[in-house]
Amino acid sequence: MTSDSATTHETSPPTTGSLPPSLVAASDGTLAGTPDDAGSDFARLARRVATSGLLKRRPGYYSARIGGIAFLYAGTWAAFAFLGSSWWQLATAGVLGVLFAQIALVAHDIAHRQVFRLRRPSEVAGRIAGNLCVGMSYGWWQDKHTRHHANPNHEALDPDVNPDILLWSTDQARAARGVPRLIGGSQAYLFFPLLTLEGMNLHVAGVRALFRPEFKQRTLEAALLGLHIAGYLTVLFLVLSPLQALAFIAVHQGLFGVYMGCTFAPNHKGMPTLTGDDRPDFLRRQVLTSRNVRGGRFTDLALGGLNYQIEHHLFPSMPTPHLRQARPIVRAYCAELGISYAEAGLFASYAQALRHLHRVGAPLRAAPSA
Repeated sequence: MTSDSATTHETSPPTTGSLPPSLVAASDGTLAGTPDDAGSDFARLARRVATSGLLKRRPGYYSARIGGIAFLYAGTWAAFAFLGSSWWQLATAGVLGVLFAQIALVAHDIAHRQVFRLRRPSEVAGRIAGNLCVGMSYGWWQDKHTRHHANPNHEALDPDVNPDILLWSTDQARAARGVPRLIGGSQAYLFFPLLTLEGMNLHVAGVRALFRPEFKQRTLEAALLGLHIAGYLTVLFLVLSPLQALAFIAVHQGLFGVYMGCTFAPNHKGMPTLTGDDRPDFLRRQVLTSRNVRGGRFTDLALGGLNYQIEHHLFPSMPTPHLRQARPIVRAYCAELGISYAEAGLFASYAQALRHLHRVGAPLRAAPSA
């Protein structure tokens, strides 16, 4: 297991263990499920958190959040129609880039059943937000994200650390071929420029997933994605000149990608990575591979609560506004057990991630070009 040095407490040796079932909050805030080992370290923490009432749902918060974003989303498209063919539309594109990311963050909370307790309304709302409003496949993302939560930063099991473009360990760097090998030595410098393509990558990955035999709800997902893509391109090329439309797409999708990348990059990049049979117990697996980002209410809003990544990974169904309150409980418990609890400021977290990318690319800088 490799590690970044940014921690606040000493790390206790990981122990092996099986993944407990997800803890889902019931309507009264109690735990609907319990770990297999009721005496495990995580079970004791879960009881403390459940007693605090932080697993209770927050319908008022989500009604206000979703309603506010929906109002801004509709208002921005109305402003687009009002402006017509104008280069001022690039400002509209920038606003929509931010709003698309905020809608994606809401879809993330919906997928974790923070908003609705039942699966059916969660899937309906998630597909409306993801497929129809953003053009990102909800089914594809949910499958990918579920595997990430089960095994964060595991090089073989977490799809978020697959070496598709970027490399996350020196072992991946030594085995790299193609584009990852070509850019791996300079990937730290290319990280933010590459994020401008992440928005388009999310759209393309969702469409490609539709052709997988095991993909569920293929017809519905394809119809919603098709409506989004057709509506988006039709509106742009009807209202704007071809050059303005292309510039709009570049600004909109580029900013969307950068925002999404900057939201998720601080959470695990540069934190310990797992390989092979290296599987600590659930508590340590989630805490040791995650990093929190310190900040105030603006940071909470901008990152959608994912700045409390440790608490989110331990209690995925916990409503976003409760994560801040859960932090001192989890931090104190980790201190009791001697488990590292990593935190950094926003810019420091990016610096740690970039230093990690630069460090793992060292074998490619030392080796002759293929």
